[in-house]
Amino acid sequence: MVLAWGWRRAGLAIGAGALAAGAMAPLNAFPVLWIALPVLVWLVDGSVEVRASGALARVWPAFRTGWQFGFGYFLAGLWWIGAAMTVDLAQFGWMIPIAVPGLAAGLAIFFGLGVVIARIGWTESPWRIVALAIGLSLSEFLRGVVLTGFPWNALGYGLAANVPMMQIGAVVGLPGMTFLAALLFAAPAALADRGGRRFFIGCAVLFGLVVGFGFLRLAMVAGTPAAGDVAGVKLRIMQPSVDQWKKWRPDYREEIVARYLALSSGKAVDDKAGVAVPAGTGLDGITHLIWPESAFPFLLMNEPAALASIAQLIGDKTTLITGAIRAAPPGPGETTTRYYNSVFAIGANASILGAYDKVHLVPFGEYLPFQETLESYGIRQLTHLRGGFSAGSAVQTLRVPGTPPFSALVCYEAIFPGAIVDEADRPEWLVNVTNDGWFGLTPGPWQHLQQARLRAVEEGLPLVRAANTGISAVVDAFGHIRATLSLGEAGVLDAALPAAAPRTPYSRYGNWVFLTMIIVATTLVSFRAIKLFR
Repeated sequence: MVLAWGWRRAGLAIGAGALAAGAMAPLNAFPVLWIALPVLVWLVDGSVEVRASGALARVWPAFRTGWQFGFGYFLAGLWWIGAAMTVDLAQFGWMIPIAVPGLAAGLAIFFGLGVVIARIGWTESPWRIVALAIGLSLSEFLRGVVLTGFPWNALGYGLAANVPMMQIGAVVGLPGMTFLAALLFAAPAALADRGGRRFFIGCAVLFGLVVGFGFLRLAMVAGTPAAGDVAGVKLRIMQPSVDQWKKWRPDYREEIVARYLALSSGKAVDDKAGVAVPAGTGLDGITHLIWPESAFPFLLMNEPAALASIAQLIGDKTTLITGAIRAAPPGPGETTTRYYNSVFAIGANASILGAYDKVHLVPFGEYLPFQETLESYGIRQLTHLRGGFSAGSAVQTLRVPGTPPFSALVCYEAIFPGAIVDEADRPEWLVNVTNDGWFGLTPGPWQHLQQARLRAVEEGLPLVRAANTGISAVVDAFGHIRATLSLGEAGVLDAALPAAAPRTPYSRYGNWVFLTMIIVATTLVSFRAIKLFR
């Protein structure tokens, strides 16, 4: 394997990367990483071309190997993004064979960079595995921040395959989990090294400590208030399961609103007939009703009839938390209306109790880089909104009657560790409204939910998720899914609000924990390299 060359080497790297993607949701088959990452180590071992000399011989072959591994990883793990373009095949279908491999190729650059960083401290000893963990965790961290960031399927999610394993996220966060995942899952490669058995045993013990910490943490909170519920709060999450192609069709607006109102009242919906089946108990006892992202096929604030229907539905004892598009008139020096992907809290008489504008927008989904230039060539983002959405100014904590303060997360804002709460005004729970209907019955919605679960563990806060087509869920502060509505299912989910846990180390210190890990690991690798070359 070390001596493999040409297409065989490329095939091994791409195949190993594709295998590694099996560790992500919905499979969560994390043991595949004990095969995939050692293969990467051995391929990097042979990544210096004997025909060349100097820095290029070390950097380019290493980058190429890392890039090939990353290409397989992202192609196998993110192929489902092409499903979003099938919603409007006439306009976006031509992009599928370009966008899917193109995205994988672009994201793979970070894996290539990670291997190059690792190659700086590469030796023939087992400590090169620590160098790989340093390189990959740093490059994955960069992937989460460069060009607004896209940390989807970060390698650290391999350690979030189950609830006990993901508890380490409360201490080190996703960046630290990525370091640990690269180190622990690549460790079997050391068994082929002279003296590598001791290193492997050390990593095996560390893996046991990570899992053991998870079980211990869960055992310590069992039966405590942190494992209970917030008194006096009863949530209803409405999942309408509206086909994506209907969302912005004017002729379906009345049907969609009627569907929301019916489902929220506890009525069943006959999808074949397109009507609600009379039944249900209304909103008796429900303190907070939650609807998904961009719930309405119109500007809610401009529709008095819809607001009147909502006021009649919720009365004076229920608060509605819903996604909706907000329009802001042009400001000084502006000529166009700004549109925001927002969350509204609506109380009695349809009064607006609070609002939040999405900060992290989806490139090519909600806006276009170089928007005006690309629009002049007839290119649009997937939302079809000319000019795209504008970004909100900052995350914020919302306060509504009858519940602790919460932080609203719109769609993929839930994938950004350490960037989901206002530390100056800390919330006590998280509300994630989303529309994963773009991606159909693919792995995408499962991956999205898995990443949102880890945010709950990192922050020690429960997370309530309302999705258009699924997967809606109530997740406690330790990552347990208390209740869920399946992908593609229409209905409501009634649940109590789980209590918040005590503040976690990661919520207090953020990425300083990860930075400390990198400094310590780099120091150890440097000392080992100096000792080896004396």
